[in-house]
Amino acid sequence: MKYPFLTELRGLLAYVACWTPLALVVGALSGSASALFLFALDWATGTRLTHPWLLALLPLAGFVVAWVYLKFGTQVEAGNNLLIDEIHDPKKMVPLRMAPLVLIGTVISHLFGASVGREGTAVQMGGALADQLTRIFKLTPENRRILLMSGLSAGFASIFGVPLAGSLFGLEVLAIGRLRYDALFPCLIAAVAADQVCLLWGAHHTHYVVGAIPAVSAWGMTATLLAGALFGITGMVFAQGTHRLTALLKRLLPYSPLRALVGGAVFALVAWLCHAERYLGLGVPVIVEAFQHPVLPWDFAAKLVATVASLASGFKGGEVTPLFFIGATLGNVLAPLLHMPIGLFAGLGLVAVFAGAANTPIASAVMAVELFGGEIGVYAAAACVMSWLFSGHTGIYKSQRVGGGKWRRFTEDVRVGDLTERK
Repeated sequence: MKYPFLTELRGLLAYVACWTPLALVVGALSGSASALFLFALDWATGTRLTHPWLLALLPLAGFVVAWVYLKFGTQVEAGNNLLIDEIHDPKKMVPLRMAPLVLIGTVISHLFGASVGREGTAVQMGGALADQLTRIFKLTPENRRILLMSGLSAGFASIFGVPLAGSLFGLEVLAIGRLRYDALFPCLIAAVAADQVCLLWGAHHTHYVVGAIPAVSAWGMTATLLAGALFGITGMVFAQGTHRLTALLKRLLPYSPLRALVGGAVFALVAWLCHAERYLGLGVPVIVEAFQHPVLPWDFAAKLVATVASLASGFKGGEVTPLFFIGATLGNVLAPLLHMPIGLFAGLGLVAVFAGAANTPIASAVMAVELFGGEIGVYAAAACVMSWLFSGHTGIYKSQRVGGGKWRRFTEDVRVGDLTERK
């Protein structure tokens, strides 16, 4: 006599028993790496602020990092896109050198003033460290996919202190219109573990205060949807601008160290002439400012241009924190125009521009709840979904697949980068 329930239960217990320790190890490795990175980032930012003249050395710093990648890191140059490609189509293990190379490269970028973020570094370290377990435990290609997704979740969760959003990020970032629920449990355990380990090391995250959140109303939702559309268009401009300027500079300056040297020189000169210190590095103080009082109306555009130029020139880092800056300052500008609280719209912009640029509306809405509290949930969901729709079928991750699509169906499983190039 067969007992389907017992068979199912045995399989479930084996699944949990297998993935719990693996996910905990991934979380411990990623959380420790993120803590080290956050400490190094604080040092780099503090040193740059104390010694503003370091900006003059940005071209030389870019040249050195690009040369090191050219000699030792060509296999990992693709960064986050390499991890996404390996999850979709496993071929060979991610080299461990990805972790130290991107960590050192990003710290150098921030030390000398490039306008880059930190998420890319944390996610790459998490994925590279997680993939080393593939050889140790002799995992199958399918299990390796789940392991890499756990690494992505752990890195994102620990660098921003958002374990729930991190667990969803690893599932949602891979394809538009599809989620891999078979990886939900490992991603959740890895994300929570990474966040806790990072905190145990003494690393801290920035806290943002949105202030009073009005009750949901017809005008409140209308204003949120209107702003969400603008947030999405902004995310699309950021993604398209980064990809197109990168392609242009590669054609004009094929030698990557020279590209970083020239790009860094132009960036440093413009930043010095325009006194654009507030747009260097992460820009966290300006993000905090956007929640408190009106900021300069061109802050969001200036940060967008600075980050696109830095990334296209080849400086290492990420896109997410600059997207937070762009979104928070844009929301700050839109709030009085739409007769809504500045703090609320700064918070919505922070998560929604990222939602549109990365095509992760669910993770972004959950992140808003984790960062700002449950009362913002309905507004955040509306802004993130609207931004996601209006950002089109593009994004900051070119290896992301357009699976089910957004408002229209796709008959083929195409990469975002390939779809963009067809236009």
